[in-house]
Amino acid sequence: MYEEYFTEEHQIFRTSVRKFVEKEIAPHIDRWEDEESFPVELYRKCAAEGFLGIGYPEAYGGAACDRFMSIVFTEEMTRCGSVGLVAGIGSHSIAMPPVLHLGTEEQKRRFLIPVLKGEKISALGITEPDAGSDVANIRTRARRDKDHYVVDGAKTFITSGCRANFVTTAVRTGEAG
Repeated sequence: MYEEYFTEEHQIFRTSVRKFVEKEIAPHIDRWEDEESFPVELYRKCAAEGFLGIGYPEAYGGAACDRFMSIVFTEEMTRCGSVGLVAGIGSHSIAMPPVLHLGTEEQKRRFLIPVLKGEKISALGITEPDAGSDVANIRTRARRDKDHYVVDGAKTFITSGCRANFVTTAVRTGEAG
């Protein structure tokens, strides 16, 4: 279907991800599904293979590559049969872009590097009880108080939220709209 977009490098990577899934995930997935969890160690194993760094700058422990590497990774990971596991392992891919693109250098080093090493787990808090995931209607506010912000509001359904070391949180700092 879209094989013409994949290079030999993509195919080699596909094989390595497939072998990883067969060895590290497939033998355990039924038990993990029954337990509704998977071991935190799996993040470290994914990081050791370079999977968590896909698409992130090398300066922070990432692996500069094209979008097709991310597609290959997702395709092969979903072979395990658990979308929940894939979403959990990939929760950093929605939590870290705001830090990468808007964070200070200190924040990038403090948060991004340990996540890409598999040492810390991140999540993104957007969904709210009354707004769902419609960011234009979020009500959680952040009010500046000297050198920090005071956050007031509620979030719900945060992928990896129960195991995250930190949560990148969508808040409103101005008026609605």
